[in-house]
Amino acid sequence: MSSYKDLRIVDNFYQTSAFFPMPTILVSTLCDDGSTSLGSYSLCAPYYVAGKDYYAMILSTRNSSNTAKNIITNKKCSLNFIEDSPKHFKEAVRLGYPGDTPQEKMAKCLFTLEEGLASKEKGQTYPKVVSECYQVFECTWMDEIDGADKDVVLEEYKPPYHDFNGITSPMGAHFILRIDKILMKEKYANAIIEGIKASSFPRVPVDYGYRDNTNFWYTQFRKPKSEPIPASKEVDVSVVMYAAERIDPDVVFTEDACAMLVKVPRVFLKTVLNSCVKWAKENGLREVTAEHMQIINDKRSKEKS
Repeated sequence: MSSYKDLRIVDNFYQTSAFFPMPTILVSTLCDDGSTSLGSYSLCAPYYVAGKDYYAMILSTRNSSNTAKNIITNKKCSLNFIEDSPKHFKEAVRLGYPGDTPQEKMAKCLFTLEEGLASKEKGQTYPKVVSECYQVFECTWMDEIDGADKDVVLEEYKPPYHDFNGITSPMGAHFILRIDKILMKEKYANAIIEGIKASSFPRVPVDYGYRDNTNFWYTQFRKPKSEPIPASKEVDVSVVMYAAERIDPDVVFTEDACAMLVKVPRVFLKTVLNSCVKWAKENGLREVTAEHMQIINDKRSKEKS
């Protein structure tokens, strides 16, 4: 006999038929008058993470929301990740409640807005970002995917609908958002570059959505715990060297460089080595050393070099 009960799946199943942990973000978008509007979202996740010319997130929204309308019209948005603060989470809940116009919501907003970095570097207009966040993704909607570039704001959306980008149902929309710039507060950026410790992590809240039509539930941040990769899962350095010797005849890896890849699962080893070879050729190198591997592993390799 099963230890589980078969629970009926209904609309908004992640809130009503499941306990589903999610991030808490504020999506900033551009209104027609050039002002910035904020909306709270949790249905946002990594989408393209490797193997493409760019990286992307996927955002799910109501197609009638201010956020959806602004993305369809102006293409740009910023994903602002808030820290754990009862005051700020309460404000995020308020900003997530539907019905108010952007002007009504933003008139009494507790968050501080500032200019991001993408506007300066790309010569395009992006919405402002939230100063109180630990990180921000400045993004562009890839509307050409799934033929969504023909979408316009309507009072009512009728079929046919897109499969996964743009207007996807009578009430829903999905947006594939290219990440143009990742902004991070200096404390956390330094931790990623110099090495992570338990004290390095931002205070990240996790929410569970509306559970009972009365309250919005979330859990406060607690100190993270680490669990080392089992030693038996590490690849022997000779295995890495064997694979590295066969990746590309024009680029060689030193033993010290290969030793830095022993924790890479075998299934990903070829992909990682290929990315290292690509980096080496882009930088005019025929040999990859441990020092080069450190630069490759650095999420801010451009700044470090």
